[in-house]
Amino acid sequence: MATINAKDVAALRAKTGIGMMECKKALVEAEGDMEKAMKVLRERGLAVAAKKEGRIAAEGVVDILKDGNVSAMIEVNAETDFVAKNDTFKEFVKGLLRTIIAIKPANAEELIAANFDGSAITVDAKLKEMIFTIGEKITIRRFVIREGITSTYIHGAGVAGVIVRFTADEAVANNDEFAAVAKNIALQIAAGSPPTYVCQAEVPANVIEEEKNIQVAALKNDPKNANKPDAILEKIVIGKMGKFYESVCLLDQSFFKEDDMTVGKYLETEGKRLGGEIKVVDFVLYEKGEGLEKREDNFAEEIAKLTGNN
Repeated sequence: MATINAKDVAALRAKTGIGMMECKKALVEAEGDMEKAMKVLRERGLAVAAKKEGRIAAEGVVDILKDGNVSAMIEVNAETDFVAKNDTFKEFVKGLLRTIIAIKPANAEELIAANFDGSAITVDAKLKEMIFTIGEKITIRRFVIREGITSTYIHGAGVAGVIVRFTADEAVANNDEFAAVAKNIALQIAAGSPPTYVCQAEVPANVIEEEKNIQVAALKNDPKNANKPDAILEKIVIGKMGKFYESVCLLDQSFFKEDDMTVGKYLETEGKRLGGEIKVVDFVLYEKGEGLEKREDNFAEEIAKLTGNN
């Protein structure tokens, strides 16, 4: 049997980030061969990943990386919020972002099949290693790439992230003050009630019709309006639609730094001040765990299990 020394165990741990005991076990099984030990750990990672597949992962982090005119945003989920603070996990997420910017995958399948951050292993294999190393289910939920003039913002150490894409006259884009204006728009999207569309023209006709029907039904349920003709109710609803657009359209929202000014007016004013025009092309907002089933921990049960009182 090969002699396994502390130096070899430490070297394997440095390469994989996996705990000392697991590294020692792998080296023993591989009879001291470093490459075989790494293969053992990867195989164990596959087994661990399969066991954790049915578990809930709604925590984690949203992160962004910008390289030149390319911005990428990703949401990676784990089972607990402690993982988001783990340096190994955070570096894994940055590696995913570097991979995305380098290869620009069209979808999750392409990303999973690609080599991770220029290494010899795939993203899929690296993900399984991470699950084994950290001990939680980890999922790459979604990512997006935007090219051109962008501003980005990460809120609350990865609770939410925003990428906003702009068009701007050259004089404006090259002005040092443009970055601050663009950042304000990213903050606007993340800070308050998140908009769904850039402007009224983007709101689908069926969404507008549904909102009008809701407003009409609400008016009819009010005894003061119950006997009014439909034509009158429709006119009242048209007047109320302004509030709807303020809630769902970015340019119609009140600018968070000046309530008496809309975002659209702010961009118009700042564009003129900087010598041209600024327009929002689109934006993407990721909120961590949005729409996912949340894990519910029963701490009384956990304590009972640990103390043998269950």
